[in-house]
Amino acid sequence: MSRSYFHLHLVSDSTGETLINVGRAAAAQYEGVSAIEHVYPLVRSSAQLERVISEIEAAPGLVLYTLVGHDLTERLEAACRETGSPCLSVLQPVHALLQSYLGAETTARPGAQHMLNAEYFKRIDAMNFTLAHDDGNLPFDIDESDVILVGVSRTSKTPTAIYLANRGLKTANFPLVPGMPVPPSLENARKPLIVGLLASPERIVQIRQNRLLSLKADDTSLYVDRDAVADEIAACRKLCNRHRWPTIDVTRRSIEETAASILDLHREHRLKFIVA
Repeated sequence: MSRSYFHLHLVSDSTGETLINVGRAAAAQYEGVSAIEHVYPLVRSSAQLERVISEIEAAPGLVLYTLVGHDLTERLEAACRETGSPCLSVLQPVHALLQSYLGAETTARPGAQHMLNAEYFKRIDAMNFTLAHDDGNLPFDIDESDVILVGVSRTSKTPTAIYLANRGLKTANFPLVPGMPVPPSLENARKPLIVGLLASPERIVQIRQNRLLSLKADDTSLYVDRDAVADEIAACRKLCNRHRWPTIDVTRRSIEETAASILDLHREHRLKFIVA
């Protein structure tokens, strides 16, 4: 199938993260179609908007926006009509629903979701903790973790931990290495949710081979031997079963999907302490 392309303009008075996620999630549903993204964050003045409009005029396409300023919104919509570029306010339907339900007017505050509040500093604290407890660094404060990820090498423990940290969870990770014992502090931990990350031997071998290739290293070791990798994964599964730690197969999962499953497990894990 030949692939077709279209221009997708994402105009935001904040970071643009909301638009990027919405645009990509929607575009992913169309096979054989790819979006050429034009992202314009922090558009908060007429001068900034005019520069955006000039780029839309040069490459007409679909325009998604999150602008809370009425004047900027009107100007952008008028320009889109002139260029024949369909446009949509991504948040407007949600605002309308909230206003109808709450019976309250909105207050125009660009980037309000990124205020330096307690939730923001909680995420920063979680990120600092996660970076300090990466790749087996499990010191005396292991029980301060919200989540601990265990798994063999190349099961995406570190990127998953960082993603969870950005959601406010203090996440440590520990690599399971053949011949290296699991520290008692990990096996005896009760407060954190401990999750084992698994993958098929074929997938692990493929990733490890690419890793060695990038390092120009020898690829004849047990590190990329299919049977040896299968034994590593079996040992990880056995460890998790012995401690009744939940496991997630990440073979065909994105980091976001794995993290979503862990967040769900963490909610259930927290309920045990609330009930107790």
